[in-house]
Amino acid sequence: MKLAFIGLGVMGYPMAGHLQRKVGAVRVYNRTAAKADKWCGEYGGESAPTPAEAAAGRDLVMLCVGNDDDVRQVALGGSGALAGMAPGSILIDHTTASVSLARELGAAAAERGIGFLDAPVSGGQAGAENGKLTIMIGGEEETFARAEPALAAYAAFSKRLGPVGSGQLAKMVNQICIAGVVQGLAEALNFAARAGLDGEAVIETISRGAAGSWQMSNRGETMLRDEYDFGFAVDWMRKDLGIAMEEAGRIGAELPITAIIDNFYAEVQQMGGGRWDTSSLLRRFTRPS
Repeated sequence: MKLAFIGLGVMGYPMAGHLQRKVGAVRVYNRTAAKADKWCGEYGGESAPTPAEAAAGRDLVMLCVGNDDDVRQVALGGSGALAGMAPGSILIDHTTASVSLARELGAAAAERGIGFLDAPVSGGQAGAENGKLTIMIGGEEETFARAEPALAAYAAFSKRLGPVGSGQLAKMVNQICIAGVVQGLAEALNFAARAGLDGEAVIETISRGAAGSWQMSNRGETMLRDEYDFGFAVDWMRKDLGIAMEEAGRIGAELPITAIIDNFYAEVQQMGGGRWDTSSLLRRFTRPS
């Protein structure tokens, strides 16, 4: 199977590496060419100067970039990935983006006889590095069936949830859940500290009961140590929550708690924490008054 991967950020870099090692020959493109050269030196693949050239002759083309505008830049136009793809190939977008963009790409791909999946991921940088991501997928069942063996290179679980756009909608659900859980954990740990409790002992105890969560198990201790220089950045979370709140307005769904937490993340950004892990909500309580 011939593959292309476009976008070698903190997620895409290891994801493309898993493909190269486990599935087949990977050709990469990155806007910063030096990053593509580094990847090729590490994994032994090849790079291309444009997305179209990276995608030419490939069976599957994966994208993992920043936002809607970035996706349009690398997917559409004369030098975009779709321009280089042949009928019967498949474009897979792992970027967390809007539903409208997913449908736009799906339509553009269909006009060329190309399959399309919107396939945002969850699991963060560690999930990408360990090949243990969860992938939420929108698209045709047959298209997903053809792509699934390659996706398994970096996914612990992937599921088609409906037509094009369904993956992005599910990722919005995912981020809404995470925001609420992280804020609850931040409030709880702040409460425990002010009550004079041993935070680590509390986490060890309550994580074994109904209060337990992935966030508590994987971020509780680092929050107590005031460590946030890793993981999923606040800037990215605000982008994702913005997408979710925009879609909520369109479909008439209320997100009152999500809106409040988005404002809390804005405060973290103002504190200089745009690149801190999303668990840094605790710093709102511990900052000097």
